[in-house]
Amino acid sequence: MIIDQLNEPVPGTSLLSTPTGDAYTDPEIFAREQAEIFEKMWNCVLREDALASPGQWKTVSVGREEIIVVRTRKAGIKAYYNVCRHRGMRVCTSGEGKSKTLQCGYHAWTYALEGDLVAAPNLTSMPDVDRQEYGLKPVHVRTWLGYVWVCLAEDPPSFDETVLGEVSTRFGEVESIDNYGIEGLRCGETKTYDVAANWKLIIENFMECYHCATIHPELTEVIPEFADGLASQRKNGEIHGASFGDDVEGFTVDGSSGVGSLPAIAPGQDRKYYAITVKPQVFINTVPDHVIIHRMFPVSHERTIVVCDWLFMPEVVEQGLDVANSVELFHRVNQQDFEACELTQPSMSSKAYERGGALVPSEHHIEEFHRWWAERLGGDVPVPAASAAAAVSGT
Repeated sequence: MIIDQLNEPVPGTSLLSTPTGDAYTDPEIFAREQAEIFEKMWNCVLREDALASPGQWKTVSVGREEIIVVRTRKAGIKAYYNVCRHRGMRVCTSGEGKSKTLQCGYHAWTYALEGDLVAAPNLTSMPDVDRQEYGLKPVHVRTWLGYVWVCLAEDPPSFDETVLGEVSTRFGEVESIDNYGIEGLRCGETKTYDVAANWKLIIENFMECYHCATIHPELTEVIPEFADGLASQRKNGEIHGASFGDDVEGFTVDGSSGVGSLPAIAPGQDRKYYAITVKPQVFINTVPDHVIIHRMFPVSHERTIVVCDWLFMPEVVEQGLDVANSVELFHRVNQQDFEACELTQPSMSSKAYERGGALVPSEHHIEEFHRWWAERLGGDVPVPAASAAAAVSGT
């Protein structure tokens, strides 16, 4: 099978083959990813506290669709396709707002926050119109870790298996992440990055640390073991927290102390960094005094929006404590990583990368990601026709 070929060792070497460059440049492959991955899996779209009161709504992009996420008066948070059921105009034409109802600006079809059609010109003269049937088309919603997660699939995959299962793989048990009390944390800083690179390059970068000694001087000062090239995400679900350096006081840009440890973390989580990839678009990073969460929103085969939140104890945010050194460390890591991805993207269309590249042994978990990606697309994906060694030699 193609998937097996993708993960076979390159003959005569310890290297593994990668997908071919087309996987990162072909708009048709990107469209398949949107349909088979992002539109069928759970996506983390926004913080729950961004919709603090009934009537508040935001629009978000999931795959090729635009979704309204709204806090209702009766049913908590709901989500709908941003499509009027009359003639298809966008119901919400800005990114956010607050209103008692959701009204299309074309013909004034009006919907309750709970989704039902409640008013329209001459609607009373059409008693046969089912107001639920012609209400906004709903999307599945879950809340977890203080975030809103949505799934566009008619029959969504198990949240426990596909989201909580990813956490179990990295933490050993879901309960371990509960020690950080993420639901109760507050956002101290949010930064949005517009990255000129394919979403898979960003995931691959996050999952490995073979590059850390080269481009992350601040990070390897705080976590010296990263300079050895092994990431905190390990093969086959090995549980590993990367330890701070002996003289490092906190996860900050200069190694100085942070803002005090979160109250419920376990002894084994003290002075350690853990990283989790929740496919297809979330990175969770935990350290003793704060949590960093990335959400990715692929825009095209060569552009990805990444939103990064730094979460702290409520009193840290409310008292205006200085978190600049904490934020600056991962902000620099983000900038360094995204620049590397942007410098990689153009080469994906080069003749020198037609047959793909290679993975070294410490990048074994990227192999697992490639296998997952190929399976999600049904195995019919571009893989090397010859070995990576042959591609490098040009034969």
